[in-house]
Order: sequence, then structure tokens, then C-alpha cells
Amino acid sequence: MNTSKQKQMKIARRHKRIRSTLSGTSERPRLSVFKSHKYISAQIIDDTKGHTLAAFSSIDGKAKTPAEKAKEVGIEIAKKAKTLKIDKVVFDRGGYLYTGKIKAIADAAREGGLNF
Repeated sequence: MNTSKQKQMKIARRHKRIRSTLSGTSERPRLSVFKSHKYISAQIIDDTKGHTLAAFSSIDGKAKTPAEKAKEVGIEIAKKAKTLKIDKVVFDRGGYLYTGKIKAIADAAREGGLNF
């Protein structure tokens, strides 16, 4: 099995383990992060209703480097959450390790006013 397939399987295994204990409610929705090779995106999800309340992707952004894209996504998702009067969320790192771009999104969202 090639290394990229193994990496995907590890991420999927971690995400399944995380999601078994983590869930978003209407009072405290879930901030979910997805990372592809080129882009990074975040969504605020209410799992009780099954609705996405807010979303932002680096496709819509203007940043150039991956670190800047991640920071921009974090700030913009926090702005959208504030317009919906959401200030507490549960952070779902999506099976990715909490380093680099994932940490940058979390830090930027905290700077934007989200608590988790």
C-alpha cells in the first residue's frame, strides 16, 4: 500500500474516533475543518438539526501562502459566527494533527472571538 493511502486511512481512523465523542448542539455547534492539497475550509455545524450554519473556504479568500490561507479562514469563520451570535463552539480537527494549518485556523478563530 502506498504512503498517501496509508496517510488517508490514518486520518479517517482518527476522525472516526474523534467524532464518536464529539458532537455539536444548537447552543455549542461544531467547528469542523477540512484540508485538501490546495485549499482549506471550515464549517460551523449544528449536529442536532444536521444544518451547516456558516462556512468559509480559502477558495473564496485572497491569501497566497498556506499559512495565510489558514489564518484567513479562521478569522472569516469567526466573523460569520459572530453575525449569527455564536461565541462558543466545539473544535473538530477532522482527524488532522493539531499542528501547522489546523493550529493556525484555531488560533485565528480564537482571536476572532470564538471560545473552545
